[in-house]
Amino acid sequence: MAGIYIHIPFCQQACYYCDFYFSTSQKLTDPVIDAICKELSLRKKYTGDEKISTIYLGGGTPSLLKPAYITRLLDAVYAYYNVITGPEVTIEANPEDISRTKLNTWEKAGINRLSLGVQSFDNKVLAYMNRVHNAGKALASLDMIRTSAFKNVNVDLIYGVLPGSHKRWEKDLEILLKYRPVHISAYNLTIEENTVFGRWARRGKLQVPDDDFSAEEYEILVSMLEHEGYLHYEISNFCLPGYESQHNSAYWKNKYYLGVGPAAHSFNHKSRQYNVSNNALYVRAIADNKIPATIEPLTRENQINDYILTSLRTMWGTSFHTIKEKWGYDLLQSNRSLIERLKAGGMCRIDAGKIVLTEKGFLLADKIASGLFVNS
Repeated sequence: MAGIYIHIPFCQQACYYCDFYFSTSQKLTDPVIDAICKELSLRKKYTGDEKISTIYLGGGTPSLLKPAYITRLLDAVYAYYNVITGPEVTIEANPEDISRTKLNTWEKAGINRLSLGVQSFDNKVLAYMNRVHNAGKALASLDMIRTSAFKNVNVDLIYGVLPGSHKRWEKDLEILLKYRPVHISAYNLTIEENTVFGRWARRGKLQVPDDDFSAEEYEILVSMLEHEGYLHYEISNFCLPGYESQHNSAYWKNKYYLGVGPAAHSFNHKSRQYNVSNNALYVRAIADNKIPATIEPLTRENQINDYILTSLRTMWGTSFHTIKEKWGYDLLQSNRSLIERLKAGGMCRIDAGKIVLTEKGFLLADKIASGLFVNS
């Protein structure tokens, strides 16, 4: 099975923390949508014989688009790819874009999962991050979704935003849990260099909580959600049983995916491809029947390390057998002393031939993964 990711590179305004590629000018919307549909046709052999089990419209802000554009994009996927019956089809949406008309049109187009970018229910936090919506709009959108046909709904939150008390974060979680969405993604605010927050940080005008403060908010998150019956299946992702994101889980399980649109990424085990992050250049190249992508061939060591990095973030862990069978590398034998130290420190456990991180280990997942990497 494989997934298709469609990058919609348009936003109403720039969030101060966001490092994804987008444009606040929508003048090229028609040419970009035309080009994405054409790229889908040009790349229909990329996934080989793999059936498409998930489709994900991300961005940017896909919910900005007129519903007719969404229908066109999904029709193109079905026209050129072998899609399974009943795929998971997700659209990312912002609260200010939610309306009865859009919800109904999305559902009729075959979308069956929403990912709503709430980020916070606190107006001070929302203004600080330069979000378009306010708390009232976030609540109104959740109320509207709750009475719609959509039952598979994810809500995004961000923690570690402002120093001070944890009461603001606890209140965000309390409000969200009243709605009990089947999936919650919660991300620690990271300061990326090429963002407004990055520029503020360089000038010393950004209020950045320290690592201990963010770790405490993470622990509050885990405690409250697990108490409410949510499964912590990936570092930043929680769900009620049976509602894991199939599309994102495929990334963490090292499966194929095709990314189309400006700045989209693709992966087929042999290489990674990165489309150009420029709408005009993307449109021009596709018009010439060219894929404007940088290709990064993956060595055996790259492939092993990719698998370790992604799988270690999940409750399923990293399989010693998978690595030995696919790449002929004995991860356990090569890292026995490190793994024993991690076990003794309560960072991981060995379970059914896998190394699985504990909640304590999740806090240091990237550092632990790099310690297990194969050096070329």
